[in-house]
Amino acid sequence: MARHVIASAERMGLRVFPDIDTCWHFDDKIAQKYVLEALGAPIVPTHVFYDKNSALEWLREAGYPLVRKLRRGAGSVNVALVSSFAEAVRHCDQMFGEGSTPAPAPFADSRRRIAQMLRSPRVFYRRVVGSASYLRENRIRRRELPIERGYVLFQDFVPNNAYDIRVTVVGDRAWGFTRDVRPGDFRASGSGRITYVLKRIPLDCVRIAFEVSRALCAQSTAFDFVMSSAGHPQIVEISYGYDASAIHAAPGHWSGDLTWNEGRLWPQDAIISDLVESIRQRPDRTGMTAARA
Repeated sequence: MARHVIASAERMGLRVFPDIDTCWHFDDKIAQKYVLEALGAPIVPTHVFYDKNSALEWLREAGYPLVRKLRRGAGSVNVALVSSFAEAVRHCDQMFGEGSTPAPAPFADSRRRIAQMLRSPRVFYRRVVGSASYLRENRIRRRELPIERGYVLFQDFVPNNAYDIRVTVVGDRAWGFTRDVRPGDFRASGSGRITYVLKRIPLDCVRIAFEVSRALCAQSTAFDFVMSSAGHPQIVEISYGYDASAIHAAPGHWSGDLTWNEGRLWPQDAIISDLVESIRQRPDRTGMTAARA
């Protein structure tokens, strides 16, 4: 219901965060595919089909492995490698049949979770104490989230990436870090293996993130990049929702002209600053005065 409330609030003349331009494609990889393609942004080739026969016809000629995804899910939940046509057929049978819940299974990704717990006594204690609450919330999510069915979504597999590149843009500021791929896996999102080494972050990623964010008219957007075999940045997905503490831990940020600025900054402070400035400078969408907003 959030999108409906936000759109209605904007029509009342209120300034909001996130606004519709920022959040309408949130947690929807299909929507992101269409809007990024419409903008001409460099994305990992993404293929969506809405009937089984068309999907199977394409899959017979596709190169493997492919990455299959549901439109919903974060932290690499609902993301898996498809190594053969037979695996792809089984996925199509499910998605054009009973469908799949976007909520993770109670013990999904347990190997990574256990490894994180063992690295930190504090995390171990917090996870153990909160386990009953986590299981209860997971049951609620699995019951309430709608089943995903009637489509399949595949992305080309981009090999030889030891990490992905996260660039987060808020207005005229961009932060960057990399996330190492999980051991024995191809996924970086959700690994928690964050590195703040600037030479790992091509300035082309920062430039593209600024350009796409402006084209989206977004208040705040995090971009996940991988590098193609030819060495070009490709966007995997985008989101306005992210871990603010990971941004704050960055040693500095880039301005819109790609100059580097030392010093830590909370993205929430930047968001609020931009929001207040927008109220001062521009009338709202209904034509009412900013003072009333």
